[in-house]
Amino acid sequence: MTDKPLSFDSLQELLAGFGQQHVLHHWHALSQSQQTILAAQVRELDLPELASLVRGEYGSTDFMALAARAESPPAVRADGSGADWSQAQAKLRGEEALRNGQVAAVIVAGGQGTRLGFDQPKGMFPIGPVSKRTLFQFFADRLLAVNEIYGCRIPLYIMTSEATDQQTVDYFAENDYLGLPFEDVKIFKQGTMPAVDSSTGKLLMQNPGSLALSPDGHGGTVAALDRSGCLADAAKRGVIHLAYIQVDNPLANLCDPALIGHHLMAESEMTTQVVRKRYPMEKVGNVVLVEGQVQIIEYSDLPAEAAEATNADGSLKLWAGNIGVHLFNVNFLRRIGSLATSLPFHRAAKKVPHIDEQGRAVAPDQPNATKFERFIFDLLPLANNAFVVESLPCEAFAPVKNGDGSVTDTPSMARKAISDLHQGWLEQAGAWVDQGVQVEINPRLALTAEVLREKIPANLRIDADRYFDIRLES
Repeated sequence: MTDKPLSFDSLQELLAGFGQQHVLHHWHALSQSQQTILAAQVRELDLPELASLVRGEYGSTDFMALAARAESPPAVRADGSGADWSQAQAKLRGEEALRNGQVAAVIVAGGQGTRLGFDQPKGMFPIGPVSKRTLFQFFADRLLAVNEIYGCRIPLYIMTSEATDQQTVDYFAENDYLGLPFEDVKIFKQGTMPAVDSSTGKLLMQNPGSLALSPDGHGGTVAALDRSGCLADAAKRGVIHLAYIQVDNPLANLCDPALIGHHLMAESEMTTQVVRKRYPMEKVGNVVLVEGQVQIIEYSDLPAEAAEATNADGSLKLWAGNIGVHLFNVNFLRRIGSLATSLPFHRAAKKVPHIDEQGRAVAPDQPNATKFERFIFDLLPLANNAFVVESLPCEAFAPVKNGDGSVTDTPSMARKAISDLHQGWLEQAGAWVDQGVQVEINPRLALTAEVLREKIPANLRIDADRYFDIRLES
């Protein structure tokens, strides 16, 4: 597409070729600035690709057959078994990569806190059980700790969405980048995809001057990293690996040296961290091996028969649950980024508010639209030596997705998980925590129980909620 502004006639001709000329129905009632915005949105559309998606020409997967061939993936288990190297060797290798400035961090932070009853970007949600630190602060403090320990400066790339970008930019600027050097924090937006009417395939309009657009999924991270200049920035800094997490998991061990080391020891282009599924139909992606390729079968696509299959010892055959924590080789991302079809689109039926041709607002009470998204885990089959690392849920996974009162993934559950983990550290370090007391440890004080033992007084008793920050007041 040309970057020059498109006239009404040229826009009409372009859209008419794909039966989408209704987009301009209100054109002449728009202001010049509104016309400019709508023209830019049309210019960004890949209309041939969209037409192909609407027609369903991307193919479909026989998940029953796929699951029947699925096996346990190549993995190092939480107890250290399954690899030709030890946990200690992996940690040393990861620490070396950190010291050499070979690692950058990526946080996917495009979600709003709507389901939490929070009308700001989810990264700004206060999750600290005692400190009330935000999710963004949790990860900034962790990066500061890693920087201090290994004498490095890890660049942080934060992917936002149209809905969260400006508030995120303002939040970091107003809070002095949470202690990180401002030049090391890059905030960039993910791409968008238009929603179409599920019965007609017609583009939906959010208002007379705008398409109904939504984020293109976390699979858009690769293109957005490239488009924003983050991959170029990483190359300039000598970064070889990207540590990727999603912002809504406060227990995600961003830039964990052991995970980095396993990734390197396996000579993997993409490594994913998992937890053991608690029950067969748990709502997590299933990381599996099919004919030599590591891939993920979503819980909604996994047949019950496959989900419930067990090994001789009674354990689940497909045990590995995806938690959205990955390591990527930068050269791998560059290689697959050049392939137009490197990631497939997934269809999702959604309720999308829009206007009709008379400009009247329509608020559907049933799914009326199809959205198209890409998922980052679809990179796994494309990666050489893709590898899996198991962690314990109590140490690595406490997602914050639903408001308190829901059955799973609530702030209260996440805060308890944080406090329970840190209480365990304190007790390993020789402290006594009274029943019902909440505790929280800033990673800049200690990232492990072993380090904490050197920082706290012997036989410390904690009888009230306490936040252990870097000052460690007695």
